Amino acid sequence: MDVPKDYMTTLLDHGLFASAQMLGCFLVSSSSISLETSPHLKAENLVLLGDALFREKEYRRAIHAYKQALHCHRIIPKQNASAVRSSLSGSTRSSSPNSFNISTINENEVKFKIASSHCALNENRAALLEMEGIPSKARNLQMNLMMGKLYRNSRHTRAAITCYKECLRHCPYIIEAIIALAELGVAAKDIISLFPQTPTRGARSTFDHFDSSRWLQRYVEAQCCIASNDYKGGLEFFAELLRRFPNNIHILLEMAKVEAIIGKTEEAIMDFEKVRSIDPYVITYMDEYAMLLKLKSDYSKLNKLVHDLLNIDPTRPEVFVALSVLWERKDERGALSYSEKSIRIDERHIPGYIMKGNLFLSMNRHEAAVVAFRGAQELRPDLRSYQGLVRSYLAISKIKEALHAAREAMKAMPQSAKALKLVGDVHASNTSGREKAKKFYESALRLEPGYLGAALALAELHVIEGRNGDAVSLLERYLKDWADDSLHVKLAQVFAATNMLQDALSHYQAALRINPQNEAAKKGLERLEKQLKGVDPDAPEEDEENDVEDADADQEEAELL
Repeated sequence: MDVPKDYMTTLLDHGLFASAQMLGCFLVSSSSISLETSPHLKAENLVLLGDALFREKEYRRAIHAYKQALHCHRIIPKQNASAVRSSLSGSTRSSSPNSFNISTINENEVKFKIASSHCALNENRAALLEMEGIPSKARNLQMNLMMGKLYRNSRHTRAAITCYKECLRHCPYIIEAIIALAELGVAAKDIISLFPQTPTRGARSTFDHFDSSRWLQRYVEAQCCIASNDYKGGLEFFAELLRRFPNNIHILLEMAKVEAIIGKTEEAIMDFEKVRSIDPYVITYMDEYAMLLKLKSDYSKLNKLVHDLLNIDPTRPEVFVALSVLWERKDERGALSYSEKSIRIDERHIPGYIMKGNLFLSMNRHEAAVVAFRGAQELRPDLRSYQGLVRSYLAISKIKEALHAAREAMKAMPQSAKALKLVGDVHASNTSGREKAKKFYESALRLEPGYLGAALALAELHVIEGRNGDAVSLLERYLKDWADDSLHVKLAQVFAATNMLQDALSHYQAALRINPQNEAAKKGLERLEKQLKGVDPDAPEEDEENDVEDADADQEEAELL
């Protein structure tokens, strides 16, 4: 042999993939190994070349090499093929593209490698077609996990559940499979029943096994609660796990994500900051953190976060959502392109759809916003997608559709004050439904007394119906316990509407002390200062007129040019 194959496997084992790729070219083109005389050696060499190409991320070339290897393998004379098969039956090699030290062809392993290459190229249909050619009895853990993901992506829910269950029967600690089954609607008890009852020796090992299985069962229960929108129950289970595993980054991230979804902004920010203090290189869910920082108008932290994420890995979807959040203030179109890029990278990345929907809302493209929020819902319905849908439908006066979405949210989350408020928002959008809206807002506040969103909505309703005194007393009651800029802004607006300008001024100033970036407070204060000077706040300014004239002049110049 011109090129010893052992050196090729040595290069692959030591991670020298560029060298392995170049050496592989010599290996497969050697004149001493022909397809006619040594098809099995040719096939083995092609697989080794494919492995090097895969690790160099040259996935199309890897697929081509693997398919050539299968072609060579299939034309091996029958007498040789039987010998090869008998040698394969005792093979214990891993089918992972990460384990490349192979000496013979296993057709199922090569198909798995082709499917892995297609997955890397986001060609899920081609990957699934390849995987379905592997008999179910021949599939190992990695193969079943990949099959589960591919079936889920192609919306074959039943087949996906079967594959994920098969994974847990062999190993209960495949967290990905637990989360997927929970999100696909499998009950906690059904997932736990899949865990193998490992025989143990002695009392101590029995206790250890019980202790380890108990925390895993709590984890399953937590994920099933979250998947069924029982956010409170899920957070309680996660908090219990955090006591058992302090500073567990995965649990902290899961808690922060849920807190962000249900509007517990301060708690979510604290958990995200704790994660970053433990491991500053985490990217998972950091786009959720970016959205919270924007909500708090903390642009210095947002800038730093995006800078850090770009330095860690600029190819992740979370990074593009974070970029979208950062750019929203400066350039909505640019922000939209970043959110779309995140979805192109990972079509199941829910924050990308949420961000895209919010951007469309702010651009008054309400029909497009509906499509984006529906996209998020198809992947996994959560409170934010329902809120987005209701806002979008109300903006285009589709009251029936808005009410349907709000009721869907209430049905999915019967113990959620935010879902009740959504129904109230729909009723408040027309005059005849205001009494119903009031009842829903009050019910939301009984369920969650500290829910400022419902308090602000109820105060707005009082103002619309001329009950300014009721609005002020409600908001001042909340102000005793909550130092929130939005409360001060609402109070300032009510006082301004009743011509109590000094009270309005003090509340606008209080809002800006809490959050100097609050746009509503800035605009309200600017308007109020004009009123205090006796100037009509709605009268156009001279500068504005000049700006218009300049714009017209610029347009004329452009036409002349």
